[in-house]
Amino acid sequence: FLFQQQISPHFYLGILLASSLLFWSTYRTQVPYFPSRSELLNPVLDTLSDVDDLRFVDIGSGMGGLLIKLSERRVDGQFVGIEIAPLPWLISLVRGKVWRSNVRFELGNFYQLDLSQFNVVFCYLSPAAMLTVWQKVKSEMAPGSLFLSYEFIVPDVTPDIVVKIEFGGVYLYGWRI
Repeated sequence: FLFQQQISPHFYLGILLASSLLFWSTYRTQVPYFPSRSELLNPVLDTLSDVDDLRFVDIGSGMGGLLIKLSERRVDGQFVGIEIAPLPWLISLVRGKVWRSNVRFELGNFYQLDLSQFNVVFCYLSPAAMLTVWQKVKSEMAPGSLFLSYEFIVPDVTPDIVVKIEFGGVYLYGWRI
């Protein structure tokens, strides 16, 4: 009886709804929500230092923190984030408005996005998605463009860029198309 609480069923319904909005597509896409770390910003900026006419897309952009910070440092670039889960997308949209960011956040599936309009594609997805993403990147991105992946490597494809992230012991991988 000591641990029995009078908690409204509405509380549990709210938790269920919030979880559903956050993990909307995990079952179908095999990509859970992975927030990127702030230590990733400088390695990505260093990797982009020689990219002119920057047109950057973050596929699976989550709550948009990386994109907002990148857009503040690379004001010459165009930044797009696409997210399939409604709650992180909504949070990124609100964050972008509050920070007066020029990032465009889209709700949708990046498999429907034409990657040919970008010269840098970034993802932090999961090992299960990497081969399919790589096939899409290879078929749509222009020669000379760059594909970046935080933490997860494309199976059987040697990266052109490997940067160890200072904290956490993980890597940023890059492939020139």
